[in-house]
Amino acid sequence: MALLKRINPFLRQNNDTGFGVNANGYGGRFINRDGSFNIRREGRSFMHRFNIYHALLNVPAWQFAVVILLFYFSINLLYSGIYWWIGYDDFQGIIGKTPWQRFKEIYFFSTETFTTVGYGRVNPVGDGANTVAAIEAMTGFLSFAVATGLIYGRFSKPRAHLLFSDNAVIAPFQDKTALMFRFASYKENHTLTNVEVLVTLGLQVQENGNAVYKFYTLPLERRHVETLSMNWTVVHPIDEESPLQGFTSHDLETADVEVYVTVRGFNDVYANTVIQRTSYTYDEIVYNRKFVPMYRESDNGKTTVLELHHLNKTVEV
Repeated sequence: MALLKRINPFLRQNNDTGFGVNANGYGGRFINRDGSFNIRREGRSFMHRFNIYHALLNVPAWQFAVVILLFYFSINLLYSGIYWWIGYDDFQGIIGKTPWQRFKEIYFFSTETFTTVGYGRVNPVGDGANTVAAIEAMTGFLSFAVATGLIYGRFSKPRAHLLFSDNAVIAPFQDKTALMFRFASYKENHTLTNVEVLVTLGLQVQENGNAVYKFYTLPLERRHVETLSMNWTVVHPIDEESPLQGFTSHDLETADVEVYVTVRGFNDVYANTVIQRTSYTYDEIVYNRKFVPMYRESDNGKTTVLELHHLNKTVEV
């Protein structure tokens, strides 16, 4: 109740966030640090909810490579098992003497058929083996078409390529205090243009005896920049127009404060508008620390060096 009283009732709320106000219906944060929404859907079967195309486009590169390799070896192992069940007498050119040697030859025949390489020493002569080989060849080129589309999609998917500071800070700013965080583009030649940032505050208050969430679009010192060639420290001055006025770190925790961020800009490399999100919960907002500069002049004095390893570096005020 005390938190509700200290928030200026005339501050304009943001009722278009897409999040509900019922505090009992939420667990944890609204948006994860990687920008994904902290929501799990239930009520339909997993296969109905699962999107394999989206999953394969967004998993880390090493996981994508593992999936491709596992699929390749598994599908060939499956077809080898079918050939083995039909019998190696349906093949000619097999020179192995032991069951293991013959199975290896059949397995490598499967890989050659699947990839449509077809070296030719081992080939099917029976109707059963020929039928399975024909189906496998079709499975192979269809699988490679899908894999090619996924690889192209992963490489060509428009991304913002932004790094956000691990923490937001509340520190003196001019003649007042301010909430600040910063971000920078980490890819060479991926300068964003016409960049806009939207910062929304979500906090929990008591209203008519019930815990509810209120959302406020935070006024910023600067909401738009023409180009993001360096880092950008986003500043929300904490004054009479701020719902954070008078808040302590204990108040942030009591109100379950979360600050979520949306950055939108035009990426020249992809020739497309890109969006990236993140959020800061109350335990990721620190008081009385400020960011240190993260750029310097090069040793020869001819260029500017952006020190990305200093993105999270702060000093005590």
